[in-house]
Amino acid sequence: MLRRLCVDRRGWLDAADFEDAVAACNLLPGPASTQLSIYCAWRLRGPAGALVGGAAFIVPGLVLILALSAVFLAGSPPRVVLGAGAGAGAAVAAVAVHAAWGLVLPSWRRSPARWRWLAYGAGGAAAAATVGPWLVLVLVGCGALELAIRGAHGAAAWLATAAPAVSGGLLALCWVAFKVGALSYGGGFVIVPLIQSDAVSRYHWLSDAQFLNAVALGQITPGPVVHTVAAVGYAASGVGGGLLAAAVAFTPSFAFVLAGGRSFDRLRTDPRARAFLDGAGPAAIGAILGSAIPLTRALSEAWQWGVLAGAAVLLLALRRGVVATLLAASAVGAIVVLAGGPVPR
Repeated sequence: MLRRLCVDRRGWLDAADFEDAVAACNLLPGPASTQLSIYCAWRLRGPAGALVGGAAFIVPGLVLILALSAVFLAGSPPRVVLGAGAGAGAAVAAVAVHAAWGLVLPSWRRSPARWRWLAYGAGGAAAAATVGPWLVLVLVGCGALELAIRGAHGAAAWLATAAPAVSGGLLALCWVAFKVGALSYGGGFVIVPLIQSDAVSRYHWLSDAQFLNAVALGQITPGPVVHTVAAVGYAASGVGGGLLAAAVAFTPSFAFVLAGGRSFDRLRTDPRARAFLDGAGPAAIGAILGSAIPLTRALSEAWQWGVLAGAAVLLLALRRGVVATLLAASAVGAIVVLAGGPVPR
């Protein structure tokens, strides 16, 4: 859609510039779709355009997800709302597998060393399933290892990220949001293991069922999946927390473009950046696949497993769309609860 608007209809960028921008944004951590929108607006009207264009891309979905969070994450929502959320949440693990599968073949084909690709992917999957909050170190480590294997210097600089000692509150929320916006290579469902154990187990902002609802809301609403962090922020500290989490998560995208937009054409062909992504990319894909494990473990009712199986058939076998599948799963959940079925807690 963005290419059709910026290249075909408006002529703001030529085709080569747009493809370079896509490649460069995929080399950066954080939500590539957001960065691409900001970059296109920056090319058209400079820093002011970047701010306006980026906000136009982010704000509609942010408003919607905060409004839906107020309904789905409220203290005592109606049972039918809980059922709808539980149905959509049950399908999220299938959505994660579907998202990863769409990335596997392109990444595999361009990999310079297939056995290392498998090792990086396995490492990312294992980390997502077991040590979620520290996944970023595994992703960066895989990128740094590939960089070192190819003889590049300064690989250790990529490893200079570690979780600060935070005990909760707004500082913890800012750190979780920062991991999503600045340290998540691969975007999309890579954010799930990065924030799930923090949001559910460590800080108790959400229950397992509510976290599944938050991820589903991030898929159903327009804009990037990173909007999920706004739902987590809402659960942690109301509307203000949601706005703070979104601001922290999206600020790096603006900073990357405003500070480095002029270098995007060189970034695509930089052998060090390419080598890093050849390590971090497969690990991110593995992490997306691995995120399905904790998402599945969060299911607590037998009927949710049936919804998950149905969603897997719709997405992977019948190739139906993600939003349509989640809405169908939500409807099934509402029907089950209206018929007297149990509501997950």
